[in-house]
Amino acid sequence: MAIPNKVLGELKAVRDPEVEEREVDILIVGGGMAACGSAFEAKKWMSEGQTVLMVDKASLERSGAVAQGLSAINTYIGENAIEDYVRMVRNDLMGIVREDLIYDLGVHIDDSVHLFEEWGLPMWKLSEDGKNMDGKKGMKMGTLKSGAKPVRTGKWQIMINGESYKRIVAEAAKLAIGDENILERVFIVEVLLDANKENQIAGAVGFSVRENKVYIIKCKTMMVACGGAVNIYQPRSVGEGMGRAWYPVWNAGSTYTMCMKVGAELSMMENRFTPARFKDGYGPVGAWFLLFKAKTLNGLGEAFAGSDAAKAELEKYAPYGTAAVTPTCLRNHLMLVEMKAGRGPIIMDTMTALADLAAKLDKKELKHLESEAWEDFLDMTCGQANLWCAQNCEPEKKNSEVMPTEPYLLGSHSGCCGLWVSGPDLDWVPDSYKIKAANGKIYNRMTTVDGLFSSGDGVGCSGHKFSSGSHAEGRMAMKSMVRFVRDNADFTPTLSMSKEEIVDMVYKPVRTYLDNCAYTTDVDINPNYMKPEGMAFRLMKATHEYGAGTATFYQTSSKCLEVVMDLLQTMREDCEKLAAGDLHELMRCWEIFHRIWTVESHLRHIQFRKETRYPGFYYQSDYPGQDDENWFCFSNSKYDPKAAKWDIFKKDYIKIIPD
Repeated sequence: MAIPNKVLGELKAVRDPEVEEREVDILIVGGGMAACGSAFEAKKWMSEGQTVLMVDKASLERSGAVAQGLSAINTYIGENAIEDYVRMVRNDLMGIVREDLIYDLGVHIDDSVHLFEEWGLPMWKLSEDGKNMDGKKGMKMGTLKSGAKPVRTGKWQIMINGESYKRIVAEAAKLAIGDENILERVFIVEVLLDANKENQIAGAVGFSVRENKVYIIKCKTMMVACGGAVNIYQPRSVGEGMGRAWYPVWNAGSTYTMCMKVGAELSMMENRFTPARFKDGYGPVGAWFLLFKAKTLNGLGEAFAGSDAAKAELEKYAPYGTAAVTPTCLRNHLMLVEMKAGRGPIIMDTMTALADLAAKLDKKELKHLESEAWEDFLDMTCGQANLWCAQNCEPEKKNSEVMPTEPYLLGSHSGCCGLWVSGPDLDWVPDSYKIKAANGKIYNRMTTVDGLFSSGDGVGCSGHKFSSGSHAEGRMAMKSMVRFVRDNADFTPTLSMSKEEIVDMVYKPVRTYLDNCAYTTDVDINPNYMKPEGMAFRLMKATHEYGAGTATFYQTSSKCLEVVMDLLQTMREDCEKLAAGDLHELMRCWEIFHRIWTVESHLRHIQFRKETRYPGFYYQSDYPGQDDENWFCFSNSKYDPKAAKWDIFKKDYIKIIPD
């Protein structure tokens, strides 16, 4: 259906929407890199007669974290050892990771990268004399699979021309399963357990954001890969910059909320990612650090990261702080130390970096390099290029400020929160890392709910997958999902809710609005309901001030956590009065509902862990240091949907790959 006319506004919601019921063997919820990987892999393993359906809240070509594009693939193993990949992730995430999941991914990740190139994604290559060749020039050197050398900006990253990255990957997914097996612009809001079989997934429900229609979909197995969580904390960009964020604004924590509400176990939800980015535009800094070799300076012009004071600070967090590569959270921590000491702001020295490179290049090469400085943003963060233009900023003539952003929850970047899933059924994987289904079998990437799988941002304890790893993990999970369907061929999903009950639940905000909107002259001001925008501001204010947001330099305390948990409880109760007059507002109602559940799990985990494991990402002021003696373990949680109670507990970390 066409996008709504801007003059006429959003499509008004009706009391009684159309209902469409479907039943498939395999359901993929999400449309990002992980979901596209699952879709691409499905038909390869499915038996004749098996069915699959993919449901995306947006349009597949421009949904997910890669929507705007990327200028690099951040994980490509290539000539490196997979064991070193595990060590890198373990060090960056301060020691507590699922090494089975990381190693398993490392085995398969390059295959997805080779597919991207086969599908038409331009990869930078090194010429025979060691020069960078991008775009079509790089194609002359052959493919990575055939032995061509990529242009690396670090040990694991390779450069691409990636403005159309997601479109290329989405096209492959569509071709694999067919347009007839894809629903776009449909927001899945709840997943449902089977009425007859204990702890078995049976279906999902949602609604179209383009027409008044509710979808009820039964399935035997399900992939939930809807990205991480954004706008759970107040963004630094406010006023005219409102809505600007580093990670996709449409990521509402749906992956975590929908799975936790049916009893799936979560892990390391206290971990969050607060990336350092170019201030206000959220432009990425990776290429500037790695490709252009730029350094950060404090407000006094000092390269603080290499100072004796910084080294002494990092020694407090040994062995991670003293490793060859400083973990992401500790790099943030050093910036925050400088700012809190009054030595801010933090500056990216783009001028020196480009001047140093210019001394080694001819005019043509220099001109190309300067264009790459801009294209790095145009590939994936257009707003930053716009901001540079607005500020008359030429990076070779004017430096730019760098600032840690508001927090995000994710499992595929430099963060590791998410679902506790089964590792592969291999001899070297500890039994405690394997999850047995009711039939006694083990299915890679399955959650603690039978038939419910996740990948990408949804899988916890194993960050640094990025785009390539998320795609590969989706493919890996799908292979297990097809096997699950085959092993449970006699299972017929049955939902415990009737069609009428489902519609009542999904369209409740609409009916609340229609029942009360005539009471006042302004539909946005009404004592009988509240609109989702106001609830979003309430949530972000609470987390901003009490939940370790930017307002407090990412600090919280036991008392602050008590306050914010009380506020969240009130918000959850008030959500019963959310109202939606059109489909856009209905989407916003369900997104804020998902965000509240997700941020509550996050803060419950911070409250549970009596240490500060990730300084620079957050600080628990009552427990300021790391306590490896008592807390070198996973913190897991499980919500009981029947009892409506949380249980948070420790789970042992097991080292597999030696130092």
